[in-house]
Amino acid sequence: QVHLVESGGGSVQAGGSLRLSCAVSGRTFSSYAMGWFRQAPGKEREFVSTITWRDGSTYYVDSVKGRFTISRDKAKNTVALQMNSLKPEDTAVYYCAARALMSNQYTYWGQGTQVTVSS
Repeated sequence: QVHLVESGGGSVQAGGSLRLSCAVSGRTFSSYAMGWFRQAPGKEREFVSTITWRDGSTYYVDSVKGRFTISRDKAKNTVALQMNSLKPEDTAVYYCAARALMSNQYTYWGQGTQVTVSS
């Protein structure tokens, strides 16, 4: 059974920082990519960032480049999203997800963690 469990959400003022963490268990993810997505109220879920478990290659959506940093800790089986210079428009439920490198579809999802940024 694969489990992805997010933590670290909360409320912060604009300009502040939060660090999200995703604990990964249940299988070996060496041939997987890990991603963070978010969904704001009334909006569709959107991609935020991804990292390849094996070599640490990263990619970000333009709106978070320079502010968010994704990383993975192989020893602890965790994926983190460091979010700096937060803006009210970053308010959303953030989800951790995993996909096989050979697939475009994210197969495993966490339950989500709320991030609220006030102005």
